[in-house]
Amino acid sequence: MSDGLMSKAATMEIPISSNGDTGSLPEDDGLEQVCGWGAGGDDLQQVMVSGPNLNETSIVSGGYGGTAEGIIPTSTIKGSGLHQPHAGPAVGGEEVVRGIAVEKFDIVKKWGINTYKCTKQLISERFGRGSRTVDLELETQIELLRETKRKYECVLQLARALTNHFYSLVQTQHALGDAFADLSQKSPELQEEFGYNAETQKLLCKNGETLLGAVNFFVSSINTLVNKTMEDTLMTVKQYETARLEYDAYRTDLEELSMGPRDASTLCRLEAAQGQFQSHKDKYEKLRADVAIKLKFLEENKIKVMHKQLLLFHNAISAYFAGNQQQLEQTLKQFNIKLKTPGAEKPSWLEEQ
Repeated sequence: MSDGLMSKAATMEIPISSNGDTGSLPEDDGLEQVCGWGAGGDDLQQVMVSGPNLNETSIVSGGYGGTAEGIIPTSTIKGSGLHQPHAGPAVGGEEVVRGIAVEKFDIVKKWGINTYKCTKQLISERFGRGSRTVDLELETQIELLRETKRKYECVLQLARALTNHFYSLVQTQHALGDAFADLSQKSPELQEEFGYNAETQKLLCKNGETLLGAVNFFVSSINTLVNKTMEDTLMTVKQYETARLEYDAYRTDLEELSMGPRDASTLCRLEAAQGQFQSHKDKYEKLRADVAIKLKFLEENKIKVMHKQLLLFHNAISAYFAGNQQQLEQTLKQFNIKLKTPGAEKPSWLEEQ
């Protein structure tokens, strides 16, 4: 037994250095290491947990049996050619990306909750189970506006059809006048008859172009009133209706929470629901006031525009079919309508200078 311990101790006393030379350790130190590792193994466990110290490691450039000069400590090359990666910007970029992702997730979450509540409220209203906020006077004005828009769209469609047909008539009269003028030159026996028919068609064509200018102005004004002014007001009405639905949805949610038990968690939810309800109530009241103001201004603008356009349309049509060229031209001057003559749309290079 003693021989075995002595042989182990002797073995531990012969360390081998990195260059192959043998060294000697004190006998007591070798025995203390054997006894320490064999007793509890605490030092071994500490080494395994802590891991190697990379600052004290060495790089061997040669193989076995090389000289000691081939051993290069890593501390000597740390600052020269080997640069450690900087993790600061990468970590900062990851935090920014994570923050954006969390923000988008919160937006989608709020949108989902709001959509669910509004859909639930809408279904309840459709089946007659939920209550909705109604402003009778405002709802009547909105319905009247939609009905007026439909009728004005019909008038606009008919006015455009009249413009297209009358344009074809003017083009036909122009071609017919050219044909009469050509025949008056080639038919001496009917020169006079063809001549005054050609003059009549040219005069009708000129008056028709003047009437077309008035009708086109009428169509353009009605189109602006219907597809811009009225449409802008109806867009505000749609926003108002959406705000009304959200207001009723959060009002119903608040009423349901108020009727439930009052514990700690319910009080927190009730307080949050109260804040959301107040926010949607303010939005609803603001949009309701905006709709009322826009409806008022729209009615005033509609009366003013239509009074002018209906007077223009009546005077122009009456003057044309009465053959009163002077009154027709006076009507265009009265409403500041300028006809676009062919070739005069683009100014010459002298006028641009």
